[in-house]
Amino acid sequence: MSRRVVRQSKFRHVFGQAGKAEQTYEDIRVSKVTWDSSFCAVNPKFLAIIVEAGGGGAFMVLPLAKTGRVDKNHPTVNGHTGPVLDIDWCPHNDSVIASASEDTTVMVWQIPDYTPVRNITEPIVTLEGHSKRVGILSWHPTARNVLLSAGGDNVIIIWNVGTGEMLLSLDDTHPDVIHSVCWNTNGSLLCTTCKDKTLRVIDPRKGQVVAERFAAHEGMRPMRAVFTRQGHIFTTGFTRMSQRELGLWDPNNFEEPMALQEMDTSNGVLLPFYDPDSSIVYLCGKGDSSIRYFEITEEPPFVHYLNTFSSKEPQRGMGFMPKRGLDVSKCEIARFYKLHERKCEPIIMTVPRKSDLFQDDLYPDTPGPEPALEADEWLSGQDADPVLISLRDGYVPPKSRELRVTKRNILDVRPPTGPRRSQSASDASFSQQQQQTLETLLEEIKSLRERVQAQEERITALENMLCEFVDGTD
Repeated sequence: MSRRVVRQSKFRHVFGQAGKAEQTYEDIRVSKVTWDSSFCAVNPKFLAIIVEAGGGGAFMVLPLAKTGRVDKNHPTVNGHTGPVLDIDWCPHNDSVIASASEDTTVMVWQIPDYTPVRNITEPIVTLEGHSKRVGILSWHPTARNVLLSAGGDNVIIIWNVGTGEMLLSLDDTHPDVIHSVCWNTNGSLLCTTCKDKTLRVIDPRKGQVVAERFAAHEGMRPMRAVFTRQGHIFTTGFTRMSQRELGLWDPNNFEEPMALQEMDTSNGVLLPFYDPDSSIVYLCGKGDSSIRYFEITEEPPFVHYLNTFSSKEPQRGMGFMPKRGLDVSKCEIARFYKLHERKCEPIIMTVPRKSDLFQDDLYPDTPGPEPALEADEWLSGQDADPVLISLRDGYVPPKSRELRVTKRNILDVRPPTGPRRSQSASDASFSQQQQQTLETLLEEIKSLRERVQAQEERITALENMLCEFVDGTD
């Protein structure tokens, strides 16, 4: 009698758990735009969600700790004139976020550490270069202030946010709508999927397609692709019979897939979230109520199914926390922020361990907030792996660093769109003074409100006494 051998893996028992009621964010009107992006972005400081907005596009930014019911008058970030389609936090500055919109622009915003009183309407910089709506954003993993955007004009533009200028434009690479774009680990290559059913590996600085594979998945529905730590490409798509399918490919040999698995017949596009530290890929389908996760190894069959987290309600979108934002004391290896119609709830993935000590094997050094390169160095051809940090003592987000935009083109006489465009050192202290003044004003307003309330109570008491006195004399 043959005995079935169970594959050894420390991630075999990873389980997902929805956050408690007090950990959720309630009363959020999640955007109803029909676009296959995650609608949610999260980092160790903030949670950002694209929300419904009249007459333009907006997203809401909440401090991670501000759980519970969200005030209906909570300020939003709304500078776009069309619906916001994608948002992405800068990996090197937890206070900087980029947004892409149907209005053809990309805007970059600095989010203050204090909760603003009014809506944020002035971006640090507006990036204009696309002729149709912009639906995909992705920051460079190792170079400072380098941002990629892809639009409905089938063009990929790479920007230097620090100067507000276009670094590269890939105009003729894609003949049809781009479905997804992903950087590799050091940001030297891109992999893209397109409506023409072709999976491409592109060297952006040379503007060349290094490798391509037609019909990696034979179905007509959108395909998604991400680079793995080993340089392979993990894809999700559909078969000719509209079954959902996942694949793993070696860009050096695109003829045959390393792995190809059919999954189910659901029609939701699978969004892959890949964790390079554990080499686990999580698949979240829009409209699904489950998250499936697989471990990618270097031995055949390469892609191993681990488990499925299931819940009752379907997801409208999903945010994926960077590794440095996780609770290492609870052996948390991933955290998602699942969007419902009116709320956002965290889903925590944990490896069960009995020991309370730091688990070195679960938490290798992970990319930190320091960039390895400047934008000019990357553009000149340099590559560098991410600067790693240890999570042994937990991660504490650094203080907010101001992103300043220095215009290089002296002929550009457009007025600055926000108070943060100044380059002088004195401006930084002026900005700090402004923040202190604002906090002082808020304190004064609070004390004035209390005084007014006390006076109102006193007036009411005096009026009651007067009424009693009048009644008594009658």
